[in-house]
Amino acid sequence: MINSRQEILFIYDVTDANPNGDPLDENKPRIDEETGINIVTDVRLKRTIRDYLYSYKGFDGKNGKDIFVREVESDKGGIKDGKARARDFGEKAGAILENAIDIRLFGGVIPLPEDSITFTGPVQFNMGRSLNRVTLTHMKGTGAFASKEGAGNKTFRDEYILPYSLIAFHGIVNENAARETQLQESDVELMQEALWMGTKNLITRSKMGHMPRMMIRVVYKKDNFFIGELQKKIKISSLIEDEKIRGPEDFVLDVGKLLEELSLHSEKIEKVIFIADKALKLVSKGEEVDLNKIESIRLEEAVY
Repeated sequence: MINSRQEILFIYDVTDANPNGDPLDENKPRIDEETGINIVTDVRLKRTIRDYLYSYKGFDGKNGKDIFVREVESDKGGIKDGKARARDFGEKAGAILENAIDIRLFGGVIPLPEDSITFTGPVQFNMGRSLNRVTLTHMKGTGAFASKEGAGNKTFRDEYILPYSLIAFHGIVNENAARETQLQESDVELMQEALWMGTKNLITRSKMGHMPRMMIRVVYKKDNFFIGELQKKIKISSLIEDEKIRGPEDFVLDVGKLLEELSLHSEKIEKVIFIADKALKLVSKGEEVDLNKIESIRLEEAVY
């Protein structure tokens, strides 16, 4: 069982791809027009986690392991709705919590015959935002098929991509809500793996070019305490304009303020689990940083 607050910082980048299209705006990447910052919804991130757990960790509806929010074909044709999915678990909330890891993690509304039950998700992420200003690129291409049978010309398609976006997500694991959904530490460890490896294994055409760069999970000792807004305690530094950045070789990530906060509250921290891609250069006070050599914080490196 989760007994104390946890906090997550996850950073990944996107190269020549669309990290999260807006279906109401020609599926263009979401961009804050005032700041030029790329936005990715928490729904997209949770989809990455669910898909990885389903495809790679055996949460496919067998052996008591499942994902509740997924597409399941109905015997009557089409996709099962929430009520039909609840029937797959005998319409018992306890069975859903026991089997469906995504409900234990993220909560959800379970439609039951007499009434719906709402579980508040212990794990919540904010909207992901890029650490650099981005440029929207419009590309035209041809489709694989003709516009109609017998026609000689192929269809044309419009595509919108970002040359580069370094995206940071901040998340919280709430120990109080965890008791309600029976969330276990092993569930959080699987989610941590899914964040990293799920992002690395995105293989759809629009999602090629995603790469995890850094993840930090802070496990606190004290109930209800957490530092907060870890994503605002890092920043990129580059000799070129943000819009011209094309990869980790074009900037350094300043983690000085983040390390200061972790050191300041070290007595309230049980441990900090981290993983950092070798391509990402970390600096603090102008000097390169090796997280393995930080002595003021109990750091544990995760390996996948």
